Amino acid sequence: MPRSGWVKPATDRRLSDLVSIGLLTRVFPPEVVDEAIDDVGRREIRNRVLPARVMAYFAIGMAMYSEGSYEDVFSQLSDGLSWSKGWTESLKPPSKSALFQARLRLGAQPLRHLFYRVVRPLATADTPGSWFADRRVMAIDGTCLDIADTEANEAHFGRPPSSRGDCSAFPQARMVALAECGTHAIVDAVVGPCTSSEVEFARELISRLSPGMLVLADRGLYGFNLWEQATSTGADLLFRVKSTLSPCHEQTLADGSWIASIKPTSGTGRAQREPHRVRVIDYTIDGDGQYRLITTLLDPLIAPAKELAKLYSERWEIETTFDELKTHQRGAREVLRSKSPELIYQEIWGHLCCHYAIRVLMADTAEHSGHDPDRISFVAALRIAPHSVAKGDFPPSRNS
Repeated sequence: MPRSGWVKPATDRRLSDLVSIGLLTRVFPPEVVDEAIDDVGRREIRNRVLPARVMAYFAIGMAMYSEGSYEDVFSQLSDGLSWSKGWTESLKPPSKSALFQARLRLGAQPLRHLFYRVVRPLATADTPGSWFADRRVMAIDGTCLDIADTEANEAHFGRPPSSRGDCSAFPQARMVALAECGTHAIVDAVVGPCTSSEVEFARELISRLSPGMLVLADRGLYGFNLWEQATSTGADLLFRVKSTLSPCHEQTLADGSWIASIKPTSGTGRAQREPHRVRVIDYTIDGDGQYRLITTLLDPLIAPAKELAKLYSERWEIETTFDELKTHQRGAREVLRSKSPELIYQEIWGHLCCHYAIRVLMADTAEHSGHDPDRISFVAALRIAPHSVAKGDFPPSRNS
């Protein structure tokens, strides 16, 4: 497989050398898939041609082979399965209807649970662009995904208005995600109807932040309650806020930033609530206007204002991550294919698992080659990932 065009500069080790045991089974080992299925009570009661473990891998494979039919996806995956002797000899490949029914039996929860069991930040201490002041740099943001235009999907997920004043062409699912800026790995997500607000989903996600993180967010997510909730987790924050936010000035620092207090501007009992101390960084970008950032990092010696302003631009890494997921992995102008809400959720969690697996592949490649993960092409990794599946080795179920 040619190497030019997907790593700049070229690595000393071929990407395919790292995936000989199969990408999916390495990132999501069969025993972990079984445990995720058991944890949510979706283990099949009787032996089936399409057991739950196979369908879990199939749900991820749908994202990896997003343009293929059900039969095409299964054919690609089955080439990499070590089926028990006699299975392939005695049974024909399942029909589209059989695969559909097996997807329904599995549901979405095993994929969601598998994602939460496996995913973790990928950056090591030496991964470029992943750390600031000994904190792991993360970003939080939201996006929407076009889904199949069915009555069931529209009733559950909703259909946003278009810019012309009528309804958009497709119903949409909303996702708010937490991504590691240095590796583009999505490590947490909340998914639901587009009729729910981004801030509502962000509150759930923010409750799972942890100490040692430095979380970047755009001005659309700031609110006093959300800020208070996020700081209670022990994570550090660097948020852009609207210019209309006017913190109460306390002290100007040598680097031009200033210490201030913020208070709630609405809500019952706001006058009795304790304010939060923050540091404010104001700056201007030519052609892009004025920026105001607030952060929990109060010491300018640890976090100089200019470095924080530069760091904030890393928030755009999560926009690139969404582009990987929505444009390159799913396919430009493609909609999620499932016709029911339960299977839409399964499909989205399958996409998230697939994206994470590819990012594991890319992080490993970067580590072995000594390069920044950002210098490796996601598109090239997506092309090679399906070939790695064919080298995998996982039986249909643990009882096979």
